[in-house]
Amino acid sequence: LRSQLLPAMALPLCRAVWHTLATICAPQQRMTLLRPSSTIAAAASHALRCNTLTAASCSLRRLHTSAAARSRQADILDLSQFPQERVRNFSIIAHVDHGKSTLADRLLEITGTIQKSASNKQVLDRLPVEQQRGVTVRAHTASLFYEHEGQTYLLNLIDTPGHVDFNYEVSCSLAACQGTLLVVDVGQGVQAQTVANFYLAFERGLQIIPVLNKIDLQGADVPGTTEQMRTLFDFEPSEMIPISAKSGLGVENILPEVIKRIPAPAGHADRPLRCLLFDSWYDIYRGAIMLVEVLDGSIRKGDYIESKHTGKSFEVLEVGLLRPDQVPATQLCTGHVGYVITGMKNPEEALVGDTWFARGATVEALPGFKPAKCMVFSGLYPVDPADYEQLAAALAKLTLDDSSVSLRKDTSAALGAGWRLGFLGMLHMDVFSQRLEQEYATPVIVTSPSVSYKLIVGPDNEEMLIENPAHFPEASRVKASYEPVVMGTLVFPDTYLGKIIQLCEERRGEQVDLTYISESRVVLKYKLPLSEIVETFFDEVKSISSGFASFDYEDAGYIPADLAHVQILINNQPVDALGMLSHSSRAYERGRLLCERLKEVIHRQLFDVAIQATAKGKVIARETVKAMRKDVTAKCYGGDITRKMKLLSRQKEGKKKMRMVGNIELPKEAFLSVLKKK
Repeated sequence: LRSQLLPAMALPLCRAVWHTLATICAPQQRMTLLRPSSTIAAAASHALRCNTLTAASCSLRRLHTSAAARSRQADILDLSQFPQERVRNFSIIAHVDHGKSTLADRLLEITGTIQKSASNKQVLDRLPVEQQRGVTVRAHTASLFYEHEGQTYLLNLIDTPGHVDFNYEVSCSLAACQGTLLVVDVGQGVQAQTVANFYLAFERGLQIIPVLNKIDLQGADVPGTTEQMRTLFDFEPSEMIPISAKSGLGVENILPEVIKRIPAPAGHADRPLRCLLFDSWYDIYRGAIMLVEVLDGSIRKGDYIESKHTGKSFEVLEVGLLRPDQVPATQLCTGHVGYVITGMKNPEEALVGDTWFARGATVEALPGFKPAKCMVFSGLYPVDPADYEQLAAALAKLTLDDSSVSLRKDTSAALGAGWRLGFLGMLHMDVFSQRLEQEYATPVIVTSPSVSYKLIVGPDNEEMLIENPAHFPEASRVKASYEPVVMGTLVFPDTYLGKIIQLCEERRGEQVDLTYISESRVVLKYKLPLSEIVETFFDEVKSISSGFASFDYEDAGYIPADLAHVQILINNQPVDALGMLSHSSRAYERGRLLCERLKEVIHRQLFDVAIQATAKGKVIARETVKAMRKDVTAKCYGGDITRKMKLLSRQKEGKKKMRMVGNIELPKEAFLSVLKKK
């Protein structure tokens, strides 16, 4: 009983149990129960001897149920005491590894949300993939109670990802905030994603508080970073808060500044409920859980709410805050950020950016979010076709958690039924497939990534967007082709300027701008084809700059390009799952590489297996898997040479006939080994 109730209730409960047992026992049997110090076990044993155990257990069960109910009632938060004036909604944005999650840990400790412990490292990063990779891949929310100048404030904190591939998570999170902390590592200075995140917050009109982190490191350059922040973002040195999130130095100065600088959320408490759904996830027991910001009115258990997008209504089963675990509350009022549970079983009904309102009320729909613009596309198929339905259910739940993924059904002649998925980048694709395997135990085959090309085809000049190489039309029908380009931003020490410019030129880039933000730090802008950066470009930038360069990019439209459809043929039979679209200048290189990989994984047959890469009607690369050969001349131990030649000629004719009727079926393990190679 003690393990399930509040510690303060343990002694009153023991006394109540003693009185209950004393009541149900006969008068002559109460001598052993005269003192409350008698244990429950001894009392139950005595009741058993008196044949009163059934009555005792029923009474204890009723007592425990009522006590547990009172305990749960005490745990429910009353948020009516937090009007808009005492609510602040803010997020933490920064480049990768600049200390966002560590700062969130310290803020949770300062406010007493979690206990101080040396083991508190990235507390909010709870996904296995986040703990393994050490990078935040989705936004995490936590509500804090903070005492300031005699008043208690409700602070809703959102820790956001820092990698460019998860920029959509940042954009959605900022919609539920009125301000943000812009964290910069003074050892690395302003990075590419720092610039991108600043403009995301600036365009939304949020109050931005600059925070200089890691000031206690030996290589910290506080004056240099301060000058970069002033040059790029017009921050005054007095506005910046120097801290060390790891040691906690200066962190206590942040929350008072949050209360002082960030405005309270706007809204009208006297109007009907209207709230913005900005995040959601799926729980196998409770269905889709929605994370909302209440813009008008309030919401409590028992209310009926309706979706502007689907028109469906649901009863509210529970509302509450994330601290960082789910804690129920009596209601969510105007300006509050919290979760809502309705028992929704269809994940597609919880659309991020949707407006939810009181059923029957007339409210104006919120603008919502722009759909995520997917940059990389890939096919996804189950390793075992029997797992198709299981994979379909897993994808529906995971895309609820990651709304930036586009999804539609697709079919491959080699791999069977599957899906065509769109991602924001290569890391996004890797993390998504890893989460499928870890969280849903669903192994998958992910085909080679491609980008979306634009074609002008036919006599009517019809415009087509090609995401799957298998859908590329005949070359004779294509009148013009275009490839997507991005505006890339690189920030790095000028020592590596020559090497990085050389790399960008090799990737068919076009230089746009070069700016010095300090005496030794450069911001370089290049217009680059998207197909040239989706796979290894970022790794090469890190390699040639010794890890000091950062890279960010944004969509910049399409430019004309000479495209080639590279097809892989095995014994003259095309394998659609291995086809790709490439610029003509890269077709030979990519075709040759794929043929070499296939040669390593295809087993030898009794006949030669030809592996060919073709583009524009020509064979551009070829590898051959030699046949297994029986020594038919072993029985010839002398004699005329014509006897050996006759046997070899017969063997050659037999293998030729076998090659004409033999088929090669690539096992799925071969697809996995080829597609997963870097």
